[in-house]
Amino acid sequence: MAQQILPPSESWRLIDAWLETHVAADFALLNPPATADEIRHAERILGIPMPGDLAESLQCHNGVSTWATILPEQSPLAVSGIVEHWQTCMTVAVENDGLTARPWDEEPWWHRLWVPWAESADGATQVIDLRPGPENRRLGWAGHSGGGDFTDSWPDLASLLHTVAQALHEGGGVRRLHPYLTTQGGMWWDEEGCFELNGDPLRAAPVGLS
Repeated sequence: MAQQILPPSESWRLIDAWLETHVAADFALLNPPATADEIRHAERILGIPMPGDLAESLQCHNGVSTWATILPEQSPLAVSGIVEHWQTCMTVAVENDGLTARPWDEEPWWHRLWVPWAESADGATQVIDLRPGPENRRLGWAGHSGGGDFTDSWPDLASLLHTVAQALHEGGGVRRLHPYLTTQGGMWWDEEGCFELNGDPLRAAPVGLS
């Protein structure tokens, strides 16, 4: 039987409870919910409806106040950041023929139906692919020097958030990454068996709220 994926609001409820218990400083970085007006304004600029699981996630937290490692590789963007990233990438793509896949790339550098929702430490953008087809709503990376990358992609945002919540409350990892706590009391995700970060010790994050 296929595992039932929790809706983003329920996953965020579990993630929030764990963060507030174990890494209160990181929990404080999560912004309050986005308003319906903010989401509608973004949709008008993007020219497409916001993906349902992204809208639900934004109505839990409108991104973070500063880049954070609350999620494994993704620091969630606020609605304003989503719009800014999309507009910037569209401008760059139009000026540099980045909307068409080159012969050596499977994907274009950017597509107007990619909605950026998070960013990595090196500035790459994680996008939700809204192009029609069986892989609609999958997650991938864009903004690198090459084309978009959907290798080993998540099927949707809800699945990623569900897996994060499960790892924090039941143990295990999010694919190859596991949760840790730093000596400064912050959150970090790394490969299993990692014991230090920049020379400082890491300890495995506690499982659940106890």
